[in-house]
Amino acid sequence: MNKEKTKQLKKSVANYAKPDTSAGIRQLINTVLPLVALWTLAYVSLSWSVWLTLAIAAITGGFVVRLFIIFHDCTHQSFLKSNKANRIIGTITGILTLFPFEKWKRAHSIHHATSGNLDKRGTGDIWIMTVEEYAEASRWERLMYRLYRNPVVMFGLGPIYLFLIDNRLNRKGAKGRERTNTHVTNAAVVVLYSLLIWAVGWQAFLLIQLPVLYVSGVLGIWLFYVQHQFEDSYFEDESEWDFVKAAVDGSSYYKLPRVLQWVSGNIGFHHVHHLSPRVPNYHLEKAHEETPPLKHATTITLKSSLQSIRFRLYDKSNKTFVSFKQAKARIKKQRVAFMDNKQPSLQDK
Repeated sequence: MNKEKTKQLKKSVANYAKPDTSAGIRQLINTVLPLVALWTLAYVSLSWSVWLTLAIAAITGGFVVRLFIIFHDCTHQSFLKSNKANRIIGTITGILTLFPFEKWKRAHSIHHATSGNLDKRGTGDIWIMTVEEYAEASRWERLMYRLYRNPVVMFGLGPIYLFLIDNRLNRKGAKGRERTNTHVTNAAVVVLYSLLIWAVGWQAFLLIQLPVLYVSGVLGIWLFYVQHQFEDSYFEDESEWDFVKAAVDGSSYYKLPRVLQWVSGNIGFHHVHHLSPRVPNYHLEKAHEETPPLKHATTITLKSSLQSIRFRLYDKSNKTFVSFKQAKARIKKQRVAFMDNKQPSLQDK
């Protein structure tokens, strides 16, 4: 894509980067009210069946994901027209979803500015190593990376670490506003949870809230993981990196069933979001449908997205993700080729 086409594509999508306050308020209503109603129903259902309670809690977790998308838009100042309103709504929804607004806003902004840039990985990203880096890593680094990329760890322990540890602590070097916001979020969560425990009892609270958070955490990590971890995703060194190509070629269009698309706040149109983060989630589908070049983005479905589980390392030479098994074979092949080239020929002798 040449510079003129790139400029035109960005300009076309920018037309949708217009927050609609009425649309935002409607989304808040149709997200928060069902969430509260489902949480209440989960509590009431305890007198009928624990299994029914767990099922309702799982559905409630889906609405927490939808609430997180509202929080996410607020960090981009795209959900409502007023920046102050975005900050207030973002802080409140951050408390409800256990995410500190200012801390996550900073990390996510860096993610958008560096996505697909191999020289600027590490903030707001899933940990990705290249085949070459893995080959040169120590045994300890390889073990840590393998554990991190293991689905049981990433999707099993990941939500626990995210909610209870990472989101609760300030990063080293955090400035005043960021640090204060994290402390305020933590204090508000303690007050909110204390009130709920006082109202329903700690056993009922844990039986409902833990599944709600766990399901929402697993879904959230999955959505973030799968939309950048497809086979031919875009990654380049700093010298070759291009923002538009990283957005369109490095972020997928996750084509979900309508119900899941609604619950996930249209985040499946991730290529549109990365091209223009100021487009609110309720305009993403329209931007995709009315901008022809965006329809060429990599499309994945529920079925095809499951293949991403086996993508563990990025192969720079072939510009594709590979499994550990494939990487091992390629590393071995490269070493054999290197040794063959190193051996002196008969003529040299």
